[in-house]
Amino acid sequence: MELILKQDVENLGFKDDIVTVKNGYGRNFLIPQGHAIMATPSAKKMLAETLKQRAFKEKKIVDEAKAVADVLAGLEIKIASKVGTGDKLFGSVNNIDLSAALQKEGQEIDKKFINVIGGNVKRLGKYNAVVRLHREVTVDLPFEVVAEK
Repeated sequence: MELILKQDVENLGFKDDIVTVKNGYGRNFLIPQGHAIMATPSAKKMLAETLKQRAFKEKKIVDEAKAVADVLAGLEIKIASKVGTGDKLFGSVNNIDLSAALQKEGQEIDKKFINVIGGNVKRLGKYNAVVRLHREVTVDLPFEVVAEK
């Protein structure tokens, strides 16, 4: 079944992408939830026209995302956390904590666009995360988890 996504869907695609999915997934989830519409010939023509009009605006958005990416690449993020015996943390550090640390640095980035590589961090040390600023712009963000004093 061929569908046009009306919004970003995790592990499937971005808004206005034409994707092929199994019939049940499209019919029972994507279409009823309002995440997608059927990719009929007329819907494809409307999508092509919309994308053509949006291409000009998109360039400006991509340039802004690249500027933010340059700023993020220059940041050194240190997240303080309570530590137990050895280097084990009480709890864990995840994308929410990283989003809060970026907010303290003056960068507003939503937690859903941050992906900590390897999942939750449960020990002290240096780690990496991937920040998706735009469908074409992603940034590797190194950060360090340090003991709270």
